[in-house]
Amino acid sequence: MTEITRKVRWGVLATGGIAATFTEALLSLPEEAEVLAVGSRSEEAAKRFAERYDIPRAYGSWAELAADDDIDVVYVATPHSAHREAAGLCLEAGRAVLCEKPLTLNSREARELAALAEERGLFLMEAMWTYCNPLVRHLLALVAEGEIGEVRHVSAHFGFHGDFPPEHRLRDPALGGGAVLDLGVYPVSFAQLFLGEPDAVEAWAHLTPERVDASTGIVLGWNNGAVATLSCGFTADVGAPATVSGTKGRIEIPEGFFHAARLVVHRRGEAPRTVEFAEVSPDDPDGASMRHEAREVMRALRAGEAESPLVPLAGSLAVMRTLDTVRARVGVHYPSVD
Repeated sequence: MTEITRKVRWGVLATGGIAATFTEALLSLPEEAEVLAVGSRSEEAAKRFAERYDIPRAYGSWAELAADDDIDVVYVATPHSAHREAAGLCLEAGRAVLCEKPLTLNSREARELAALAEERGLFLMEAMWTYCNPLVRHLLALVAEGEIGEVRHVSAHFGFHGDFPPEHRLRDPALGGGAVLDLGVYPVSFAQLFLGEPDAVEAWAHLTPERVDASTGIVLGWNNGAVATLSCGFTADVGAPATVSGTKGRIEIPEGFFHAARLVVHRRGEAPRTVEFAEVSPDDPDGASMRHEAREVMRALRAGEAESPLVPLAGSLAVMRTLDTVRARVGVHYPSVD
C-alpha cells in the first residue's frame, strides 16, 4: 500500500439515496476529501448526480469509473446484490474500496473479495459505520475495562413498518431482498462486536410470497454461556434499541444503536449515567456516522494500511457466515449465489 499525503480522492459508484448521503458527508470534509468522480450504469444519472454535487467527472459505466487512475478509493453504494461485481471490478482495476453493508450476498462472495484485495495489495472495508461511531467505540472500551463485568447478553433490534409492493427491492430475491441482509446485518454485527462469532445460530422468519423474510428473530449462542437475542423486519415499528448486559450491570442505547448518539450506563447500586459525544449529532446521525467512517478509511489509506483495525475483514467475513446460517435456517435463498 502506498501512503497518501494529500486530500483523498473519492469515486462514488451508484447514484441512489445512500450514495447521496455519503457524498454529502465527504463534501463536509473539504480539508480531507475530494469527490472526484461518480459512476453509474446510466450516463444521464451520473451527469445529474455530478451536477447536483459539483463533481468534476461523470461516467456512464462502472468500468470507466474503476479505470480512472486519479481515484484513490471507490465507495460502492449499489444494492447489495451487485456488491461482488462492483467492488470486484474496482479492485481488479487497482482501486481501494469502501463497500456498503452487507459486504456481499453470502460468505463465498465475501471471501472472494477479501482474497482479491489481498492479492492486489489493496484496501477493502465494509461500510459498517457502527464500528466507527465514537459512542460505540466508547461502549466497547467501557466493556473492555469491566464497567459491566463479563458480557452475558446482547440484545439489538431494527424494525419498521413498510407496505412494499412485490417489485420493491426488499421483496425481490434477485436483488438480495428480505430483512436479514438489509436490516439484520446491523444487530448481528453489533452482537459480534462484543462476543465474536457465535457457536450456535437459531432463527425464525415470516416469509413474503416471494420467499424472502419480512421479519426475522435470531438467537445466537456461545459456548461460554453468552446469548444474543436479535430481530429485524419491515412489519412493525420496532425502532432500533440495543443493550449490552453483563454480570455487574448493563449499557443501553435507547434508539438508533447503529448510529448511536446517546447511551445510558446502569451499574448495580448506582444511579444511571448518560453519555453523549458532541461529535455524534442526533440531528444528523447518518451523516455524522458516515463522516467518522470516511475519516477512518482516509486515515488507513494515509497510513498505507490494507484494512481498518476498526472494521477488519475477518469480522465482516464472520458476520456473513452468521447471516448465511440465518438464511439457511429460515429458508431464504438467492438464485444468483445459493
